[in-house]
Amino acid sequence: MEKPEEVSSSKMYGGYNKRYKHFSPTLGCSMTFHIYFPPSSSPQLKLPVLYWLSGLTCSDENFIVKSGAQRAASGEGVALVAPDTSPRGLNVEGESDSWDFGVGAGFYLNATQEKWKNWRMYDYVVKELPKVLSEHFQELDTSRASISGHSMGGHGALTIYLKNLDKYKSASAFSPIVNPINCAWGQKAFSNYLGSSKSDWEEYDATCLVAKFSKFSTPILIDQGEEDKFLHDQLLPQKFEAACKSVNAPLILRMQPGYDHSYFFIATFIDDHIRHHAKVLNSK
Repeated sequence: MEKPEEVSSSKMYGGYNKRYKHFSPTLGCSMTFHIYFPPSSSPQLKLPVLYWLSGLTCSDENFIVKSGAQRAASGEGVALVAPDTSPRGLNVEGESDSWDFGVGAGFYLNATQEKWKNWRMYDYVVKELPKVLSEHFQELDTSRASISGHSMGGHGALTIYLKNLDKYKSASAFSPIVNPINCAWGQKAFSNYLGSSKSDWEEYDATCLVAKFSKFSTPILIDQGEEDKFLHDQLLPQKFEAACKSVNAPLILRMQPGYDHSYFFIATFIDDHIRHHAKVLNSK
């Protein structure tokens, strides 16, 4: 597997934001991702990893530029890894026709429909990217990993975590799409990427999956703004909360008065999420 090319580097809170480019065999195109390397007291001490999955229309840059997560990550000694949200540059007909499907809207699944066969963000995040990191970044310990995300990326973080409890120590999300089979964003994406089989859709729906994979001890942390314009028709946190309660799955759902869907909201509470994950990642 080829070594990623460093595209940019900027110092922040004693560590470095670095952006990389590489060819992804999984997706069939070049991809970019960011890593924030916190300062390390010793080269022998490998850093745990927190993956961040961004939402619709975003790239690997939004979280790194807007969230302010580096301050807490620097203090806790956690590396942040932010991949892009979909394949790019494949020129599939219709890939850029709408903001909520196609480019920038990979939904962290493996598409089964021939036209979208390269949309395999699930395999990219779960399999390829960790392998790239372990092979080329010796300062990272990918065996100590957690996952988080926002909106579509919150959906990705929760579903990936629930299906891979052996690979991730904890999960959290901001404003996640928790029940995509019952909202317009999910129905549009799933029908195009996965076809008409509702059982295939349920494999990428956190509310459906938690009933199957409820045996985790660290609570899932979710922050949701009460003034989020997508709350009642797209995000549906109460559906996931009910599903968790039905199987006694540990969940911390915090409804935050006055907050919306933006990165202002994320920046306000991101330190809590970093500490939530660091507590598990840095435990002996």
